[in-house]
Amino acid sequence: MAWIEPIELRGVHALLQPLSYTHHDDLIEAVKDGELWRLWFTFIPEPNKMKEEIERRLNLQAAGSMVPFAVINPSNNKAVGMTTYLNLDAENRRVEIGSTWYRKSVQRTALNTECKLMLLKHAFEALDCIAVEFRTHAFNKQSRKGIERLGAKLDGVLRNHIVMPNNTIRDTCVYSIIASEWPTVKAHLIYELSKD
Repeated sequence: MAWIEPIELRGVHALLQPLSYTHHDDLIEAVKDGELWRLWFTFIPEPNKMKEEIERRLNLQAAGSMVPFAVINPSNNKAVGMTTYLNLDAENRRVEIGSTWYRKSVQRTALNTECKLMLLKHAFEALDCIAVEFRTHAFNKQSRKGIERLGAKLDGVLRNHIVMPNNTIRDTCVYSIIASEWPTVKAHLIYELSKD
């Protein structure tokens, strides 16, 4: 049995379901909201490449290196984005939450806050993680601000880390939340959700 198994995580504002091809059409609609694939500093699939992206993530899951989710809006039961556990390190009890994107109309809403709360709670309380990591492009200021709002701390910058599809070179900002910080981060996220 794998350390992290596909699981459904249910909240009030969001539902995380194991990613499947049944989410394909909703995800095409979602990625068109804001034309997210045009953001040069991200890896968000174009609408005509959504099936390939689902297949890529499911293949990584089969290989034991990723657990992908479709992010569902409970108000209409439609997929509005994707997120994953990746860089799974059972021996050192560490995971990364990443490869996340949401349709523009739900960005900066309670849905995102609750997704992170559910993923972090599962990581720290069910998987007994000692650290949860987040990574993003140095130029992705919206993502960096969102990660910092969670309470994650910047561990450092991996300079010249990745060659992007457009041949630019990505500096990757690495953030983490460690187990001793989780109770405070959890209280903060619950408080933020109570305001929505």
